[in-house]
Amino acid sequence: MSKITIIGTGSVGSTIAYTLAVTGAASEIVMIDINQDKALGEALDIRQGLPFCAPCSIYAGSYQDAVDSDIVILTSGVARKPGQSRLDLAQINVNIIKDIIPSITRSAPNANYIIVANPVDILTYTFFKCSGLPSNRIIGSGTILDTARLRARLSEYYSINQQNVHAYVMGEHGDSSFIPWSLANISNIPVDDYRSSVSGMDNLYPELDHAEIETYVRKSGARVIERKGATFYAVSVSVCHIVKSLLSTVDTTMTVSTMLNGEYGIEDVCLSILCAINRDGVSGKLLPPLTAEETALLHKSADSLKAIIKSITI
Repeated sequence: MSKITIIGTGSVGSTIAYTLAVTGAASEIVMIDINQDKALGEALDIRQGLPFCAPCSIYAGSYQDAVDSDIVILTSGVARKPGQSRLDLAQINVNIIKDIIPSITRSAPNANYIIVANPVDILTYTFFKCSGLPSNRIIGSGTILDTARLRARLSEYYSINQQNVHAYVMGEHGDSSFIPWSLANISNIPVDDYRSSVSGMDNLYPELDHAEIETYVRKSGARVIERKGATFYAVSVSVCHIVKSLLSTVDTTMTVSTMLNGEYGIEDVCLSILCAINRDGVSGKLLPPLTAEETALLHKSADSLKAIIKSITI
């Protein structure tokens, strides 16, 4: 049995609710939105399809209905517009999340929290600073989506199952993110050696172009927004992966945004490194060795986020 509350029923919040329901990840879902009619409509639409899914109670509610939630997912905020950076949204969405924090933490003080709204690293930091909750129970979706985009692109490059690709995006969920190529591999073969390691296949693979892939990952969100107005499928699946890991007693590793306390020499900022997740939240952080260049890029990302934090009011 798992109770999950979703705050914000726009494209992302409602798609997360739908995905949780059809995959059977939640037995109870509460949908909260300042636009109550929207929340009622989304919950009703999903609920009417549940006879063909695992049993689940899904309904629109208020903060009081979030009592005893195992997980709370925050998607509330102003959506990014075409041509707008995630960080342009910072102060507006910081103010929104500060308004939400007292009401939701009063109802669900023991829940694990997933912050999804952008700029996610800034909002994760804000939630930690303003909520008083322990940092291991505050998780930003961070670069888990960027990591999914990276693995999808590498799987296309080599016509290989996405689950055989092990690679990560670290840092900010935004323009200063980076790929630690020294950690990337396909079936334990370093990604740069994979092409020359393939034998007995007819496929002629292209040379791996790091810059092209980095651009693809970094610009994917903007390209989707330009073409269809919003991104919500991939991020929803990624968030549901975090949810399933938070409901498990077994650690799952992933890149999510959490408060750093000296890891890689960085502190007092939230960004994505490799973390272990279980029902207690962040059970630990993994610190695989990075090259000097990769460590410098992680510090650059941290400095970029700290500059934003200094420029806004939290």
